[in-house]
Amino acid sequence: MSPPDGASEGRNARGSRARQPPIVIGGVEVAPGSRRTIDLPLPPLYTHTSVAMPVHVVHGRSPGPCLFVTATVHGDEINGIEIIRRLLRTKSLERLSGTLIAVPVVNVYGFVAQSRYLPDRRDLNRSFPGSEKGSMAARLADTLMSEIVSKCTHGIDLHTAAEGRTNLPQIRVDLDLHPELRELAEAFAPPIVLDSSTRSGTLRDAVGDKPMLLYEAGEALRFDELAIRAGLKGTLRVMRHLGMLPQPKTREKRSSPWFASNSIWMRAPQSGILRQRLPLGGIVEEGDVLGWIADPFGQQEEAIVSEVAGVLIGLTRLPLVHEGEALFHVATTRSTERASRAVDEFHQEYEQPVITRLS
Repeated sequence: MSPPDGASEGRNARGSRARQPPIVIGGVEVAPGSRRTIDLPLPPLYTHTSVAMPVHVVHGRSPGPCLFVTATVHGDEINGIEIIRRLLRTKSLERLSGTLIAVPVVNVYGFVAQSRYLPDRRDLNRSFPGSEKGSMAARLADTLMSEIVSKCTHGIDLHTAAEGRTNLPQIRVDLDLHPELRELAEAFAPPIVLDSSTRSGTLRDAVGDKPMLLYEAGEALRFDELAIRAGLKGTLRVMRHLGMLPQPKTREKRSSPWFASNSIWMRAPQSGILRQRLPLGGIVEEGDVLGWIADPFGQQEEAIVSEVAGVLIGLTRLPLVHEGEALFHVATTRSTERASRAVDEFHQEYEQPVITRLS
């Protein structure tokens, strides 16, 4: 069987194992078969304090794909940092073919401030591909694109929900633009793959034709063990699929993702205090009550009713809500049977029991 796109057979004309050339990141040369941590200079603070984007390069001896794994593009989305920490400690990287470039903290400024945004109040994930002479966000985006993304063949970008919300582990891809991503998403094996349009200004848009997966799981400023474990295992599965890592000796148990082509947010019909009825990953039918909003005395109470059938892939963590706020994110389906099975298989794989249906 031929290797995936971007992979190499890793053999020279004599049939012996080929050796790939060094890679240069930020002016630093990394030899094949070595690892290196590199600090990419960024604009300093107004206190004259230097700032750098930390990058860890694992450059295999043998040729293969070059994969970037990025986290904290939004400065408060920290699950990806722990995923990358565990990824870099994985022993199988000693047999890596190709190159892994891991960037655990892209938005250093937001991370230090525990903020989604940059000091100029711009959203970095609306500022790609950036510009060397643009805004602070544009310059940071340009650094990532020129020093990391331009040298890679594939990518995985790790995210969480925004502050005050949480997401079920999921992969987001645009299959209309990139139908080849279906195989990579299946290799990652999340419970849900959301086929969503690419938004202008995002890293997903800026990478162009390079295959990239967007992983969403957990909430901002919190470590979510299930989201971290699923993100780590999914990343390793993608690397094996690309031929960067050897296949496991024993066949592993994995869930089969459910592909959703649409999603919708259920919003607060009034202001008040929210009581939720269904956990993340729950299965809903059209007309199901997802929760209730009431005033502090419980006198004016209104139900939030699902307009569609599907899977609850995101929800608010804050019970104090204003009218119009997004509360429940549902990936839609005509039949919930397949979606329910995918969520159940995922939780069984990670030994995380969950109630997926309303009683």
